[in-house]
Amino acid sequence: MNKVVSQIKLKQIVGSLKKEKKKIAFTCGCFDLLHIRHTRSLQEAKSHGDVLIVGVNSDSSVKKIKGKCRPIVHEDERAEIIASLGCVDYVTIFSESTPEKLITILKPDVHVKAGYDPTQLPEASIVQSYGGKVVVAKEVSG
Repeated sequence: MNKVVSQIKLKQIVGSLKKEKKKIAFTCGCFDLLHIRHTRSLQEAKSHGDVLIVGVNSDSSVKKIKGKCRPIVHEDERAEIIASLGCVDYVTIFSESTPEKLITILKPDVHVKAGYDPTQLPEASIVQSYGGKVVVAKEVSG
């Protein structure tokens, strides 16, 4: 099974999973240089749901966020690397700087984000508008 799927396909998958009463956890990031903070926050994100979906920023959005010298690793490779982790069920690439549009499409039960104050997340109000929950993952030192 290919875990890296388009947003359209993922919307269909999420619809089926919700009919099965599966709890959907979502998180996202650039994941340009994968490190222990990423893997630990992904594992924690998975603990908040039956299924973990990860949104990976596209190359163009990483450039906007991190600067013109980034990304180092191409979006397709970053998505495949994230998909290879056992805690991750599905991965999709999104081109916006924030995941608001993707969250609106998928409506995950839980949105997990590391290192942020939930009141500062632009997508928090969207998650809360449909009854979803925003969880801030524990900060990993180092």
